[in-house]
Amino acid sequence: MQEISFRNDILPLKDKLFRLALRITSDRAEAEDVVQETLIRVWNKRDEWTQFGSVEAYCLTVARNLAIDRSERKDARAVELTPDMEEASEASGPYERLVNKERMALIHRLINELPEKQRLIMQLRDMEGKSYKEIAVVLSLTEEQVKVNLFRARQKVKQRFIDIEGYGL
Repeated sequence: MQEISFRNDILPLKDKLFRLALRITSDRAEAEDVVQETLIRVWNKRDEWTQFGSVEAYCLTVARNLAIDRSERKDARAVELTPDMEEASEASGPYERLVNKERMALIHRLINELPEKQRLIMQLRDMEGKSYKEIAVVLSLTEEQVKVNLFRARQKVKQRFIDIEGYGL
């Protein structure tokens, strides 16, 4: 097993941990606190790093659990995705940019209307690029449950988007 370095292997995960914590807590300050507490806890377990199957999965699990604990205490609601969280549009003119901006806002709103589990799975898979296995470990689910929830979330967002775009519902 290779040597795990805090600076090279764990510290680069802070942005992923922050995005996950922000999605759960809906508060930037809380998310920053969760990341800091996660890094402290992971550092305190440095003697056990070689026993973990994936240090990244362990870090995400710790961050998720801390964020859930904090959000339950604060009774937080879902975070709105901001324009700086999405990639720049490739539209050529102002009209196309406006249409794309409105569509992205609609998609973000539809994602935020999903149940919490589906939102988290969708974020981890589609925005963070995690594998089904990694998501299953982080959320304490089976890979099949992850696949089913992701499929249902995508279908729900797609159908609502089509209904709204097609009929203005």
